[in-house]
This record gives sequence, C-alpha cells and structure tokens, in this order.
Amino acid sequence: MTKTINKILIANRGEIACRVIRTAKKRGIATVAVYSDADKYALHVLQADESVHIGASASSQSYLNMDAIVDACKQTGADAVHPGFGFLSENADFAARLDKEGIIFIGPGIKAIQAMGDKIESKKLANNAKVNTVPGHPDAVPDAKTALKIAEQIGCPVMLKASAGGGGKGMRVAETLAEVEDGFISAQNEARSAFGDDRVFVEKFITQPRHIEIQIIADQHGQCIYLGERECSIQRRHQKVLEEAPSSFISDETRKAMGEQAVALAKAVDYVSAGTVEFIVDANQQFYFLEMNTRLQVEHPVTECITGFDLVELMIDAAAGKKFDFTQSDIKLNGWAFEARVYAEDADRNFMPSIGRITHYQPPQVNDISEASGVRVDTGIQAGGEISMHYDPMIAKLVTWAPTREQAIEKMREALDNYQIEGVQHNIPFLSALFAHPNVMSGDITTRFIEDHFSGGFDSQEYESDGINELPVIAAWLSATVQTRDQHTSSLMSSNTKTNATADLYVRNMNQQTTDCIEQATLDAVSSEWQPGDRHFKGTVNGKQLSASVERLENLWQLNHRGSKRQFLVLPAHVAKLYQHMPEKQSNDMSKFLLSPMPGLLMKVLVSVGDTVSAGDDLAIVEAMKMENTLRAEVSGTVKTIAAAEGDSLAVDATILEFE
Repeated sequence: MTKTINKILIANRGEIACRVIRTAKKRGIATVAVYSDADKYALHVLQADESVHIGASASSQSYLNMDAIVDACKQTGADAVHPGFGFLSENADFAARLDKEGIIFIGPGIKAIQAMGDKIESKKLANNAKVNTVPGHPDAVPDAKTALKIAEQIGCPVMLKASAGGGGKGMRVAETLAEVEDGFISAQNEARSAFGDDRVFVEKFITQPRHIEIQIIADQHGQCIYLGERECSIQRRHQKVLEEAPSSFISDETRKAMGEQAVALAKAVDYVSAGTVEFIVDANQQFYFLEMNTRLQVEHPVTECITGFDLVELMIDAAAGKKFDFTQSDIKLNGWAFEARVYAEDADRNFMPSIGRITHYQPPQVNDISEASGVRVDTGIQAGGEISMHYDPMIAKLVTWAPTREQAIEKMREALDNYQIEGVQHNIPFLSALFAHPNVMSGDITTRFIEDHFSGGFDSQEYESDGINELPVIAAWLSATVQTRDQHTSSLMSSNTKTNATADLYVRNMNQQTTDCIEQATLDAVSSEWQPGDRHFKGTVNGKQLSASVERLENLWQLNHRGSKRQFLVLPAHVAKLYQHMPEKQSNDMSKFLLSPMPGLLMKVLVSVGDTVSAGDDLAIVEAMKMENTLRAEVSGTVKTIAAAEGDSLAVDATILEFE
C-alpha cells in the first residue's frame, strides 16, 4: 500500500540537506530544516519551507539528538524524515523511533541497518549470500596479541578495522608484523572514542587495490536493481577525494558480477531504498566485499549523471511504497562523470582544516547535462557563510559530465579554474593538480595513489602546472592594465584593449625569490577581457589559452592556475634595480614551540614539564572537524612550559608548549 508524503524533515545539514530540499521542491513536497546554534543562518535553513532549532553547536546536542528531531517533526507536522548521510543516517534506533512515532523513515528497514552496520556480522551475511569476501578472521579480535597471531596466519599486510567504523576512523594498515599490535591498539582507541564500540577485526589487506562500489536501489515490492559502479580509489587517510562513474578499469563482465552480488546481499536483508555495496578490487579484477552503506552516499551525483535517475526521488518513492516502473534491463550507462570534493582545508599545511567566514564565493557556472557536457555544484555554502569547527569541512561537491572520460576531465579542470573561494583556505589547487596528473588522466590509480605520488604532501607554491611559465606575464599584464585604467579615469578600458605602458616590467616571484623581465612586446601579445576588479583571468598568453584565479593582496598579485599558487610583485625597471638592495625580513625562530596547526579543541597533552622528548614522539591530541589529530615533536628537546590546558579551544598557530 502506498503512502502519501506531504512534508519531509531533513535530519541533516549542509550540502546534503540542500540536495534533498531541491528534489522535494521538484516533487511539490514541503520541507523542514533543523539547525544548531552554529547553523542559524546556514543555506539549508534559508532554502527550506520551515526550520526548527534543535540545540547547541556540538552535533551530540543537535543533529544526533533524536528527541529534538522527533519533537521537530511533531511541531511541524512532518510525516517523513530523510537522514542524508552521516549523523543518524545509519542508526537503527533512530529508524525504530520514527517507526514508533508513525513517521516515515526515508531509508532502509531496521533489519538491514542493523545487519549491515556491523562489519563483522555483515561479512558473515555476505558469505552466506555467496558474496566474495576478503580472507580474514570472522569475529572481533579480543586483544593485540591475538591480532598478531591472526596476522601471522594470513600474512601481512593486514587491515585492522573497527566493526562500527566509517569515514576512515578506527582503521589501520599494518605492513609488517611489528606494526600489528600498535596498530590494533590505535584502531581500538579511535573506534571507542568515535563510536563507543571498540571491537576490531583483522583481514588481509589487498595490494594494488581499487575501491569500487555498486549503487543499488530497491522498492518494497521485491525489486532490487544495481545502477552501475563508482570508482572511489583516490583517497587520503581513507577519505575519498574524487570519484568517477563508471570505472575506467572494470569490464562489463566484472560490472555484472559485482552488481549481481550486491543485489544478492541486499535481498538477503530485505533491503529497501538506496544503498551502496563497497568492494575492494585487485589488479586482476578479483573483487571482495568491504561493507554496505545503508544510506545515500556522498558521491551519488556521479551515478545520477550517467543513469539519469534522481536517487533522492527514488528513495522517496520507495519509502512511500511505490513500485518502480523500470527493471534491470532498462539501466543504461551514458557518458562519464567525475566528482571532486571541495574542502575548507589547507593543502599546503598537510590538509589541516580551515575554519572561518567565507568572504567571497563564486562557483563555476552550472548548466544542465546535455549531449555536450555539464557542470553541477552541490553545496550548503554561500558568501557570508561560516565553516565551523564542529562539523565536516566540506564546502561543495563539484561534478562534471561529458560523453567521454577525457572530456569530463577537461570540463572538471575548467570548472576548478573558475571556482572562487575567499576567506578560508581550500583544496582546489590540490584537486587541480590531481586532475592534471597523468595517472589520473589514464585511469592508472589505486587507493595508494596520493600516498605514492604525493608522499611528501602537497605544496601549491612549489607545484608547477602546465602554464607556470606564463604566470609572470599574466601578473605583469594585470598590473599594466590597472595602471592604464588609473591613467585614464575618464573612460574605462574596453575589451582586449592593449595597455599603454611604454616600458618593460620586472616581475618578482615572491615564493621563489626570482625576477623575470617582461618585455612590452610580450604584454602587447596578451589577449583577455579581464577588467580591474575581476577575480578570474581568461585569455591568451604566449599563444596559450589560460585561466587563473586572481587575488589582489595589497601590492602583490596572487595567481592560482591548475594547482600552482604564486605571488608576484610587479615593478618598473628603476624600482626593480633598487629592490635587490632591500634587506630581507628575517622570520622568527619558532622551532622551540609546538603550535597548533589548525583550529580545534585540545583533547590531551601527552607530556609534562621537564620531560625529554625525541623527534617523532607524540606530544598532544587536537580534535578538529570530528577527527583527532596527534601532534608530534619535530626536534628533540626538554619540555619547558605548557601554555594550553586540556579542553582549551585553539586558534591556528596557538602555542601549546615550549621546549628549552
């Protein structure tokens, strides 16, 4: 029997709340947003038809507060709840509570959530459903010594994984037997802290692995369909960075086999709604079950792009008891799609989270997917919005589609060039570098891609894009264009007008302390419609079509081009000659201080005054964006003073302790 859904409360925040609201509006269904103190003016609150305050900024007091969310449903008359992803989306107790209150849960049944939420039990179910599983121990391991014995039996490398884990938490890889016991204890401690469940199991770690997942959708009438696969191999700290659909690696035969096994597992637990079965795949396309996510995935847009289905809409239909009007034979994969996760994090500082207010926000132009190409931006942010330390630092998901993989990559590179974010640090330079990497372009990737190719981290001030040699020319042209505008205040410069400067300019690269002379003839050859005040340059330089974001920093030009970030000082010849005699500013020696690399909460200080530490020793734990970060000593020394106390909120570069 079908039910009518008139009003949906979204028990979530940010971009996924906005995403659900968009589909609900398309269906003519009213929406209710819930919000914490920190999200009072958030975009999802503004977009919903109604909104209800549910608690303090900490998610434990708001978005994880079942009582507050149920009360909000009663207060507004919402007859259904969409949980999004994260928070309560895979909480069986929440689904049961809604069922008891007569509120529709737009997601799977309680049985499926419980069965798939436990990695150990889900693996047993997968075995019974004839789904390929990774060799390992079937039960939770009681202690580190037992973990070592199991590792000796199945051979290293092994994965130590929390049963209730997710998002990379409670997960460690032990490459050798010597790493097993410490890795087990670390995984157990992190799992206990994050999930209140410290059960850990041990399984074989697959070398040269790819992370491939199958999207399934099921109705209440026994119909379960797979919608192709997504390649999610490029990860950092077990968190996905970019995804694509379909995979360039998977054959039609493997896709069919994986899809059929995913459906078999879903049917084994009477699955209803959207879900994802994740597999690890080796170099020979042998695949093994990892886990099933009983919710909508962050990366679901790429599947929507290549299938034409709205997964949120299908979830609503399934929850209402409607029978799907399509079958497996109707599923056709069309073109290629990529998703890049845009985060508020400083890639140049080991991807530390960046909080604060977004002072300027201009995503690339969005257009519907057509036969040529398309750009989609799923976000919960707008100019003036704030990135809070209490939640995940995702700003947006940038998605591109095109008929071919190569075209979809190029569309993504263009879109990243046109993405403008100011006020917080962001990872767009790093994403641009990824999409320029030959291995990404060829599809030759594994889950170790970032570890293998960016083992020393990423530095946008050192990374050299394909247009790096043209950036000094752009800086000089920008400066000359502004100078021309200033000289002719009575009339604005028209498009493609040549500059009036009559002398060569010298461009000082402030990152590398080098100087280039840009001749007037070179400047005259630049063609662009850029006008003073524009934040994006697009034009022809030295015969190349180039795009770069433009930011004016007092007397400097900061340019970002496909992963390269450079600051330039543009000088006339006579000033450049004198500049070389200017004394260099000496930076303060901070080597004797432990500074917080990110804003966050000081959870624990692991040393005391007078302790002697060696380089690499753990010193403190700082929690930020729902993750615990261990800070280690870079030099050996003796602790002189401890400047911060456990529980303190720390700003970037706040002093935690000082060495003698």
